[in-house]
Amino acid sequence: MAEDDQTSQREDVEHYDGAAGGWRSLASVSHVFGEERPAPAVLQTLWRQNKPEGHMCTSCAWTKPSKPHLFEFCENGAKATIWDLTSDRCTPEFFAAHSIRELRGWSDHDLEKAGRLTHPLRYDAASGHYAPCSWEEAFATIGARLKALDPKSVVFYASGRASIETSYLYALFARLYGHNNLPDSSNMCHETTSVGLKKVTGSSVGTCVLSDFEACDLILFFGQNTGTNSPRFLHTLQQAVQRGCRIITFNPVREAGLVRFVNPQSPLQMTVKPSTPISDLYLQVRPGGDIAALAGICKRVLEIDGDTGGVLDRAFIAQHTNNFEEFAASMRETGWSQIEAESGLSRENLEQVVEIYCRSERVICVYGMGLTQHVHGSLNIAMLVNLALLRGNIGREGTGVSPVRGHSNVQGQRTVGITEKPELVPLDKIGRMFGFDPPRDKGRTTVEVVEGVLDGSVQGFIGLGGNFAHAISDSARAESAWERLELNVQVATKLNRTHLHPGRTSFLLPCLVRSEEDMQSTGPQAVSMECSLSHIHGSVGKNQPASPALLSEIAIIAGIAKETLQPNPRVAWDEWAGDYARIRDLIEETYPEEFRDFNKRLFTPGGFYRGNAARERKWETESGKAEFTAPHVLRALKEPLREDEYTLITLRSNDQFNTTIYGFSDRLRGLEGSRDILLINPDEMRRANLAANQAVRLVCAVEDGHERISHPLKVTPFDLPARCVGAYYPEMNPLIPLEHHDLLSKTPAYKGVPVRILI
Repeated sequence: MAEDDQTSQREDVEHYDGAAGGWRSLASVSHVFGEERPAPAVLQTLWRQNKPEGHMCTSCAWTKPSKPHLFEFCENGAKATIWDLTSDRCTPEFFAAHSIRELRGWSDHDLEKAGRLTHPLRYDAASGHYAPCSWEEAFATIGARLKALDPKSVVFYASGRASIETSYLYALFARLYGHNNLPDSSNMCHETTSVGLKKVTGSSVGTCVLSDFEACDLILFFGQNTGTNSPRFLHTLQQAVQRGCRIITFNPVREAGLVRFVNPQSPLQMTVKPSTPISDLYLQVRPGGDIAALAGICKRVLEIDGDTGGVLDRAFIAQHTNNFEEFAASMRETGWSQIEAESGLSRENLEQVVEIYCRSERVICVYGMGLTQHVHGSLNIAMLVNLALLRGNIGREGTGVSPVRGHSNVQGQRTVGITEKPELVPLDKIGRMFGFDPPRDKGRTTVEVVEGVLDGSVQGFIGLGGNFAHAISDSARAESAWERLELNVQVATKLNRTHLHPGRTSFLLPCLVRSEEDMQSTGPQAVSMECSLSHIHGSVGKNQPASPALLSEIAIIAGIAKETLQPNPRVAWDEWAGDYARIRDLIEETYPEEFRDFNKRLFTPGGFYRGNAARERKWETESGKAEFTAPHVLRALKEPLREDEYTLITLRSNDQFNTTIYGFSDRLRGLEGSRDILLINPDEMRRANLAANQAVRLVCAVEDGHERISHPLKVTPFDLPARCVGAYYPEMNPLIPLEHHDLLSKTPAYKGVPVRILI
């Protein structure tokens, strides 16, 4: 542990005294198990989860090791699987009993708790209810509506759970139909990585593989909550710490998973051995202050090298980078007083980080949405890359930049064509393969989709999973506009809030989950996904489907496409839907370097690596080199806070996966029973004359002609930086202006919106 108190917890706030993992994690899983009453086969599914030739978990994108643990699943992974395999059913009788108007009053938890969808449904505006329909009726009606619409006015959205095979066909369908409107959940979280990281390294994904974490000397964490969002990563971190690796964390919120960990795989640690300390230093950077913190670290590294030499990797800088001198000059000109003010950290703390950094030969930089979801999120990432480049910490063993993704295949979707950016797709090759001229114009991002729904330029929406209307920023402002759509189709496994805003013609189409057997004309099928470390993993479901009426996502896409498009002898929807190996052959033909021998390598233990040019120090940037970036601002926020304003950061709980709410326990923060809370530092409470448990509202401080006010929240003392408040996602999404997004990628700034407290 560090010599100072940077890892200690103040006692006058709500907090969690235990470690991540351990017995309390098992108890939390048991609670969800008891509520959902899944079939006995769920235990066999968990046994196979994340293992070679097993079922790949949907709860996160962390990699699957070649030599798995006895139980290769975490608390959240178990909850996700149990949630999918619930015994509850959301049948046509349920919808006959409950109107859309009534269901809008239900909580997010209760909507999904209604159970698995069992039959295709069509919305009946006259009665205000969903009613059962046949698959034939659904496909024929959707196809007719799509034919009548301008393809450019239609959006094909994809949730990050859809497999690589599904994603490839979905993207092909969109382009055969005539558009590149292919946003996915990446647009709401890591699109800043896809754009910002690519700009400076030439790669739109991270450069690390799992073995790098076995060789690194130091891991720097920025804005990533491992304990809640990717708990299996904690095994890797624990092993790194035990062999002597140092870990330093920068995060406004003290997250238990990066403080201490008890490994549920270890009988000794579960009984007699103490928990493992994870972070040597835990620095609670001010929201939006990461640019300044990184500037301070880089400034001090440059100062030390100027005094003693030998700190910078000058050979690497000379051979592999561009714009170093301009960056170094900007760091020399940046004053420490400004760095401390913007970061909320002391010079002493940052110099302590530098001392460890300069002694570490191999460094990995890990980050999450705490960096990406800001107005200057791309600059956050560029500054992190600056730090890595100074000492050659990209492109050699035990080094690299490693963004941690959330959805299980959000990275793989982008790899095979789910993108609004036509320049990222081999359109000429796809055109030759399937005998058509693909559209070349840029498609809509998530933000641009919502703008189109509001102004009427978007007329049709197909959602392949997810909870789009609830997950977006400014969600309340857009609610009524969804009902003006000519066509709204949602492919889903459970009921969610997006389904309660149907358009003029709307369908709710139920599909299999990944853990269920997918039986097609050639037999049981396998699918694949790509993890955060760019490895491709095969997955096979074994469970009995929740209903005999369910179809696979691929079968649903094929069914709609056949009714929409003119026949094409090179486009074999029935054959592809009957044999997913044929889809993998198409993917290999389209992307031969990344997917060589795709079918043969599908179940490679640990996945097969699709490669990364930046890892090989081949920089696919405009200059042909990795780019240093001189920062033009030191805060990631759009504007400085005024006197009565706070920065709102939205949070996910320990009992949550994105918009799916399993329950009302945020155990790892010591919070129980309610999501209607406002977290705030006790010092800020005194300054604002607030009392614990007082009911307040938040109002968005952005002045753009739209009023945005939250529902009542209970004031809760919590360990946060000054001028900062925290509350839950997605409940706070109505406070986030649609125009408040990263400047390059248009990722919504969920982690940095100015608000006022309304008493």
